Amino acid sequence: MKITIQRCARRPSLSHWLPLVLGTFSLQLWAADPYNVLFLAVDDLRPELGCYGRPLVKSPNIDRLATQGLRFNRAYCQMALCNPSRASLLTGLRPETLRVFDLATHFRDLNPNVVTLPQAFKQGGYTSRSIGKIFHTTNGNHDDDQSWSEPPWRGPGGQAEEADGPAPAKTKSKKKQAKKAVTADHSNTLPYGAPVCEDDGLRDGQIATQAMAVLNEIKDKPFFLAVGFHKPHLPFVSPKKYWDLYKVSELKLARNPFLPKDAPAFASNDASELRRYKGVPDAGPISDEAALTLIHAYYASVSYVDAQVGRVLAELDRLGLREKTIVILWGDHGYQLGEHGTWTKRTNWEIATRAPLVISVPGQKATGATTEALVEFVDIYPTLAELCKLAPPKNLAGKSFVPLIENPKRDWKTAAFSIYPKEIPGAGKGFGRAMRTSRYRLVEWSADGSEDRIYELYDHTTDPQENVNIANLPGSQELLKKLVSQLREGWQKALPLN
Repeated sequence: MKITIQRCARRPSLSHWLPLVLGTFSLQLWAADPYNVLFLAVDDLRPELGCYGRPLVKSPNIDRLATQGLRFNRAYCQMALCNPSRASLLTGLRPETLRVFDLATHFRDLNPNVVTLPQAFKQGGYTSRSIGKIFHTTNGNHDDDQSWSEPPWRGPGGQAEEADGPAPAKTKSKKKQAKKAVTADHSNTLPYGAPVCEDDGLRDGQIATQAMAVLNEIKDKPFFLAVGFHKPHLPFVSPKKYWDLYKVSELKLARNPFLPKDAPAFASNDASELRRYKGVPDAGPISDEAALTLIHAYYASVSYVDAQVGRVLAELDRLGLREKTIVILWGDHGYQLGEHGTWTKRTNWEIATRAPLVISVPGQKATGATTEALVEFVDIYPTLAELCKLAPPKNLAGKSFVPLIENPKRDWKTAAFSIYPKEIPGAGKGFGRAMRTSRYRLVEWSADGSEDRIYELYDHTTDPQENVNIANLPGSQELLKKLVSQLREGWQKALPLN
């Protein structure tokens, strides 16, 4: 069997006509014009979509994109928090390398010379534009001017509209205060809403409208257009027509609203991002009634954003650009909607680190396919660079998954890695380092300067919801030892051989 994918070249030459044989697959490495890239980001979107086996969720446009491309069933962010996840994806470097673990730190503070993904396209002769939320620009953070050909368009509203953490504690030191995340006070704002308005009456509708206008502006030149939608980030607000898509009787609470058995309590989070809102208790469980309302509002927000994605894709089609445009859509991390007794992100569990990822490439033959291969968000940078014949920086920490686009069932990485900082009770500040293999999830918790280790181990064959930590069971010790060794070997050893 042969699969042919056209990949763009800036200047076609005779060598581009020569066949390249990779096993039983051949690639055609030329194209008359360079590919464009439409780079769609959705904030706080977990893989709760029709194309991910959740027909209750109305997401026809993203589902249609999946039928036109490849859906990754096991794609993982490198840290389940907006700024570190986005900084890692957009630089192709892991949070440990960037030293970005919070919301306020700009990635260039400690890495001034890094070349970002959109910057690489800009340097490669592309028009690089940003609409909406791409880099994390709330919580006192800011955008990256070096990445874009023109100043980013972020839409109406400011930093007070959305933020990802609790309000910072007061301090007498202005210098220390400046380094803390700036977070809005939502104590008088409900965490959900369904106003009667048109799509453009809210920010994401305006982002879609602006993206459509920019497509018309740049349609005649190679472009990297990044479009970032804010919902379903809190507050879960969308036009009422999307709320009306769902019946309360059809909604279900999380099946596992409890801490995994034998898991350390600190592995969870305090749901502080949600608790900042009106009507949400400062501590303790969320009532079933409130939980159903939040889930309802989250789904409505997903459907609202799906409609905006559809508007942008329809304009791409109307302009006749789809046949020469790579479309990639991703959510910046997973999200908890009551699973494990908590909400939002900020954990190392599967529900928080696994995120949706779909790519459609012109000439792609395996359309509508799904791959179970383990991929990481740091893989997106080298993938797009390879498809568009750009030379990426040599220090990228990911692996191009172009071979998976050609053959979604091929062998790939043996593990994906994530990290999250935590205060370890009785030990101090530290990290949870997570590794997801084909079957298992291992998390190793350790405090800085301490030799002590606390482990979580989940078997996805028997326990896909990660409800029972088997790390301390006598029968798991040999397996634990083997997986810890694999974790220590790091991501380099997990890469595919070819």
